[in-house]
Amino acid sequence: MAITALHSAATGMKAMDTKLDTIANNLANSGTTGFKSQRVNFEDLFYEERRQPGALNNLGQRTSMGLFVGLGARVSNTQLDLRTGSLEETGQPLDVAIQGNGLFRVTTFDGIGEGGVAYTRAGNFIKNNEGDLVLATADGPVLEPSINLPEGVDINTVTITGDGRITGIVDGTLEDLGQFELYTFPNPHGLRMVGGNLYVETEASGSPSSGNPSDAGFGKLVGRFLESSNVDPVKELIGMIRTQRNFELNSQSIKAADESLQVVSRLRR
Repeated sequence: MAITALHSAATGMKAMDTKLDTIANNLANSGTTGFKSQRVNFEDLFYEERRQPGALNNLGQRTSMGLFVGLGARVSNTQLDLRTGSLEETGQPLDVAIQGNGLFRVTTFDGIGEGGVAYTRAGNFIKNNEGDLVLATADGPVLEPSINLPEGVDINTVTITGDGRITGIVDGTLEDLGQFELYTFPNPHGLRMVGGNLYVETEASGSPSSGNPSDAGFGKLVGRFLESSNVDPVKELIGMIRTQRNFELNSQSIKAADESLQVVSRLRR
């Protein structure tokens, strides 16, 4: 009946609406440091089984195929695209990009993550009023393990090496100021996105492993660079056009089902 078509097309429109929301978010963050784009994965819904495969037909023979009518589609999940974005030179001494795998760990509000611990790909760090490196976002989460730049350090002389060592000239003397650490997860697709360029650990992501930059599997650091968003605007715009057309096709299915119901409703006249 046309009722099934109405509901199936409605699920398709709802799924396309979610995809359009995701594409819009990707495009909105095309300039966000370290942002990872998302894609929407779909799956079909239940099926009404009107005839089983292998059932006996009128001739007593086994049918080679069955008869199934699907009930629509739904969004199964959104998947992060973890490819490294392009590196952009900034010249700022506290900017650092991760080339390869790995995440920085920061401390934020207690209600976010385990004990306020979160992870990020953004490396746009600044120094707070206590000299600690913090992420240059609205909330300014503190880098963990903390790196403190003492009074007297010449910021312009600060250097971050590929293996994560940070050095700088303090009162005329070159000093070692700290060591960056990176973290990886068994399933980074399972991380929860909480905004502010932050991800938090979940049961799906597994527990993090720590290591120094340049260790096997942890990538390396590039000082005075930032990782750009990995959003491909052309790909997203093409996806937006396809999503709009799919939305329109589902709306046409609803229109066709409605016209069929109108014919049925006029049969008694």
